[in-house]
Amino acid sequence: MARICVPVCVRHIDELPDAMNAAAAAADIVELRADCLAAAEAASLWQTVGDQKRPLILTLRSPEEGGHSAIDFETRRRFWTALKSLPEGSLIDLELDLVTEFSRGDSAETLPVEWRNVICSHHDFERVPDNLPATFERMAATPAGLIKIAVHAADAIDCLPVFDLLDRAQQQGHQLIAVAMGQAGVATRILGPSRGSFLTYASYNQESGTAPGQLKAVDLRDVYRIDRIDRDTQVFGIIGNRVSHSLSPHIHNAAFAANDLNAVYIPFEVHDAVEFLRRMTHPKTRELDWDLGGLSVTAPHKSIVMQQLDWIDSACREIGACNTVVVRGDQLLGYNTDAAGFIAPLREALGTIRDTRCAVVGAGGAARACIWALTHEGADVTVFARDESSAEFLAKALGVNAEPFPASDFAGFDVVINSTPLGTQGERENESIATAEQLRGVRLAYDLVYNPSETRFLREAQTAGCHVLGGIEMLLAQAIEQFKLWTQTQPDVNVMRAAAMCKLS
Repeated sequence: MARICVPVCVRHIDELPDAMNAAAAAADIVELRADCLAAAEAASLWQTVGDQKRPLILTLRSPEEGGHSAIDFETRRRFWTALKSLPEGSLIDLELDLVTEFSRGDSAETLPVEWRNVICSHHDFERVPDNLPATFERMAATPAGLIKIAVHAADAIDCLPVFDLLDRAQQQGHQLIAVAMGQAGVATRILGPSRGSFLTYASYNQESGTAPGQLKAVDLRDVYRIDRIDRDTQVFGIIGNRVSHSLSPHIHNAAFAANDLNAVYIPFEVHDAVEFLRRMTHPKTRELDWDLGGLSVTAPHKSIVMQQLDWIDSACREIGACNTVVVRGDQLLGYNTDAAGFIAPLREALGTIRDTRCAVVGAGGAARACIWALTHEGADVTVFARDESSAEFLAKALGVNAEPFPASDFAGFDVVINSTPLGTQGERENESIATAEQLRGVRLAYDLVYNPSETRFLREAQTAGCHVLGGIEMLLAQAIEQFKLWTQTQPDVNVMRAAAMCKLS
């Protein structure tokens, strides 16, 4: 089983018991961050902690490496020498400068634990430094029993040096904790233990994380099934430059579990899709030894990935966008399941789409997939976009009409489709492409935004008397097609829907 360490970081010592109990309920190991406490309270923390249900790691992090207190080297040194005893089996986490100080042959000071229970740690919250292997070798040369290296990942490809360190540590017989911090480093937190990391860090709730990119422990166990991941686990994921709120990991991991597949689906924060496909995806060029089976592709990479694929289907070619990559043999195959995912719920709602008058608002990749699917069903389509030149270009490419946005009203249209981000959870959540007055007489309003499940646009449409379709329907329909392409099996649709709705709620 993977070891999950949950840090506890509270300001006042009277908060410790409840926080420690919450962490212990979610963790295999609890890290007590003494640097979070007020200085006067840190020295008496053991009297408050009492008997623990889980092994402990005691940490007093320096401010240069992410500590929460302005403590200098001398204060840190005195803190450790003043501790005469620790709960049996405890580990302590010391930065490399302190490990060097205490391991000097002429040092008269001793630590309250044996060296085998010391973690020698190094943190870089800005980047992945070029000298990482040299830093590892310096740490490996100390008497510390464990090594911890945590660096900041700006792109998912920054996980590669971290996975390389884990391979190096195993070859040399060292125990290593290796983490790429930040959303781009999430893969190291999920896959690290299966690749030799001594433990992985997680939070016990959404607010208690102590480093960027930490997942909740319950999600590591229940969503990603970290205890079942091994070197044979097939890896899938979503690539985009904003994927932390994606529902796809919840949907696909639930389906993998229901079908009893040794597979995991991971969010990859990717800014350079070409490099990700070259260095981490394509079997001929990738630098990581893993069984990567396929990818979902989201904005802004749906077009750029096509230049790296060995084969694409006709929908990809005609739409100009790929949202699904399948790794088969030594080739990358590209598909577009957005179009099929978009049209299936609409066909079910209307019965027939032929000759239906449809207004598509937006001119991006999602709009292209919608228009392509609608025209193949025989609908009469008009595209509306704030950028008139984009609307006209798209209309000409796909053989439909174009009109400037916003429209005075949508009278005369049977269906109005929002393919823009307006209404998505966040700063634009209260915006809508149309008011109730503009939507009067429209038969159905279809919003591709799925979070929140009921958008401002859908509320306006209901006020106008329209039937409505939310983006969750398209998300599920396209995910079903992806799952079948990747696994050659049929997913449990009810399980996928339940996972999506649970996360949204």
